Amino acid sequence: MSGRTTPSQTVGPFFSIGFSWLGRPDLTEESSSGNRVTICGQVIDGAEQPVPDAVLEIWQADANGRYSHPEDAGERSKADFFGFDRVPVNREGRFCFTALKPGSSRLPDGALQAPHLVLSIFMRGLLRRLVTRIYFPEDPANENDPVLARVPEPRRHTLIARPEGETLVWDVHLQGDRETVFFDC
Repeated sequence: MSGRTTPSQTVGPFFSIGFSWLGRPDLTEESSSGNRVTICGQVIDGAEQPVPDAVLEIWQADANGRYSHPEDAGERSKADFFGFDRVPVNREGRFCFTALKPGSSRLPDGALQAPHLVLSIFMRGLLRRLVTRIYFPEDPANENDPVLARVPEPRRHTLIARPEGETLVWDVHLQGDRETVFFDC
């Protein structure tokens, strides 16, 4: 044995190394337009215990449904929208961030998607990221979203944030009866 570390051995509670420069709880800091929304929640394991060392990676479209990505050929304001962030949880597994409410974006086949945020979840003991989405409550576009439509009706609520005052609440349940829907990517 050479003693070298393999990629599957590098996952651990080491997120502060190399991640801190991207972490900022406000994705709207450089944005001049769009409605801001604060989303808070908690990452919870299968035993209903908080996960204290998870990181949420957020990718979102702007208010016009355009991603700040070279492959998004649509017109967008490149100068004032980053659309990506990493947010660590605290010791109680809680997180909170502010984002722009995105516009509807298109899938590669042209189908229109409801406004949503794409999230990847990383944590100790997880060798592959978990990928999920946050949809906005009472958005009429949810009814026709092609991705949400593929989720069985009894589980769709795990992808839709719920309003509590001025904040949206969305919890991540890793296992159990209330498990959040995760997508294969």
